[in-house]
Amino acid sequence: MECKRQIDSLLNAPTSKPFNGVVLIAQNGKIIYSKTCGYSDLERKTSLQFNNQFVIGSISKQMTTVIVLQEYEKGHLKLNQPIRKYLPELSQDWADTVTVHHLLTHTHGIVELNRPTAFKPGTAFNYGYSSLGYDLLARIVEKTSGKSFVELSKELFKTCGMKNTFYPEKHTYSNLVKGYAEQKNGKLTVDKETFRSSVAASAFVSTAKDLTLWNESLHSGKLLKPETYKLMTTKQPSAFRNHPVFGETDYGYGITIDTKDNRLQLGQTGLVPGFVSMNFYFPKTKTSVIVLGNIVYDEDDLKKTFFYHTQILNIILEDEQAK
Repeated sequence: MECKRQIDSLLNAPTSKPFNGVVLIAQNGKIIYSKTCGYSDLERKTSLQFNNQFVIGSISKQMTTVIVLQEYEKGHLKLNQPIRKYLPELSQDWADTVTVHHLLTHTHGIVELNRPTAFKPGTAFNYGYSSLGYDLLARIVEKTSGKSFVELSKELFKTCGMKNTFYPEKHTYSNLVKGYAEQKNGKLTVDKETFRSSVAASAFVSTAKDLTLWNESLHSGKLLKPETYKLMTTKQPSAFRNHPVFGETDYGYGITIDTKDNRLQLGQTGLVPGFVSMNFYFPKTKTSVIVLGNIVYDEDDLKKTFFYHTQILNIILEDEQAK
C-alpha cells in the first residue's frame, strides 16, 4: 500500500523532534500497518514495544460514555433527567437544570462545582472542554449501578477482551511508558502531572492493540443496542466547537463525528501531561487509525503537538477517499 510507504517516510524523516510512540492501523480486525518508534524510557534508552501502555487522554470519554449508556439501556437512568435525581448531595442550583445529556455533550455550562453555570445548559459548548462533566457522570453511574467506577470499567474492558487496559489507580498495569514534556529550553523531562485529570474524562491506560479491540466492540454492536449506538454517534445540538487542531468539530456522546466529503469518521484525540493520543475509526471500511505518543512537543501550539498524528490521519484519509 502506498499509504504504508508514506507513513514510513514521515516517521523516518530527519528532524529534531522525532515521533516517539506507536502507530497501528487495522482493517476488518486485521493489522495492516504497525510501527514503534523511540523509547518507553528515554534515560535508559529502553525501546518501545507494542504491548507498552499509554495514558489515552480524551479517548477515555468514549468508554465512560458506553458505561453511562449501558446504565440507560438497563433503565437505571434517563438522559434528560436533571442530575439532582442521581446526585442529591449536590447543593448547587444547576443540579436541577443540568441533565445527563448535557454532561455527555459538554453543553452543561459548569465551570466549577461551587459556581453558577457559564450559560443556560444545552445552549452552548463548554469553554475549556470541561472534564468535570465526565467526573460527574462517573459519580452518577456509581449511584445507579451500585458499583464503583473502577468495577464498571473493569467489566467493560473484559467484555471487549482488552486485557491491557485499566483504571490507573488500581496499579494493575505493568508496561506503562514514561510520559515526557518539552521544556522552554527544549529539554525533555518526565511529566509528573499525568494523572491530575479525572480518569473518566482522560486517564485510562491502554495499548494500541487494545484500542483496535475497543473500536471493533463499539462499532460492531457488541456494547450497545443499535438505537443507542446511533444516539451516541449522532451530532448533538450545540455540541460543536472550534477544535485547536481540526477546526470546527461536531460531537455526539463522548465522540467526535466528521462527515466531510461524504465520509464518516468517528473518534477522538487526547492530550494529558506527557501523552498525545489519537483514535479514529472509519465505519465504511472498518479501519482504525491509532497513534499513541509519549512526548508532548510544543504544547503552546497544538497543531505542532499533534503533527505526526494529523499527518498520519491525512495519509489514511487520502487512501479512504480513493476507495
